Amino acid sequence: MESMLPTKLIIFDCDGVLVDSEPLAALAYTRVYAKHGLPITIDLITQCVGMKQTDIIARIGEVTGHFLPENAASELWPEIRHLFSERLGATNGLKDFLGRLNLSRCVASSSSPERIEFSLDVTGLSRYFGRSVFSSSMVKRGKPAPDVFLLAAEKMGVKPENCTVIEDSPLGVEGAVAAGMTAVGYIGGGHTYPDHSSRLSAAGASSVCREWAEIELHLLRSQN
Repeated sequence: MESMLPTKLIIFDCDGVLVDSEPLAALAYTRVYAKHGLPITIDLITQCVGMKQTDIIARIGEVTGHFLPENAASELWPEIRHLFSERLGATNGLKDFLGRLNLSRCVASSSSPERIEFSLDVTGLSRYFGRSVFSSSMVKRGKPAPDVFLLAAEKMGVKPENCTVIEDSPLGVEGAVAAGMTAVGYIGGGHTYPDHSSRLSAAGASSVCREWAEIELHLLRSQN
């Protein structure tokens, strides 16, 4: 269902929306787990898209029985950072879209502030967001709870009903809808899968787009 109120703030998820990071992060998880004799699949990590790190580790343990030693969790970010520094890029067409965007914007991500900052810096996206970046580590509950989206709206001075959230994960879409915001699903990242679109729609996305040009048209319609 389309929002009946004009959008005044665009809230972007980071991983899989602004940066094409999910395949690289999944690879990093498999490497760290393998180093500790705990084989996991990239497909399993893909199922955890939208979760913060502690929740991903817990989910892996629930599904596989493989529990990463507590002190080994600190190895994940260095491995992810290494892969990001070599291969991370912005999603296709994003910079052109941001260059034309005349609405307020911010980032609301499940990742740590350090990872978000690094991702935006290494891809040249920091200049589009400045300090308007919010992490689930700043709130009590991660996605699918609405907390990080509500924090972003409050800090940006915009009512939830005037916010549109761009999300690639069903959990993120659920959180945006729970916050009273319009959710637009994005499936243009390298981690997309056959039923990605239908899962985002089922979670409450008002529309699902593969290209940033599609999202631009959606936002233009929402202003009329």
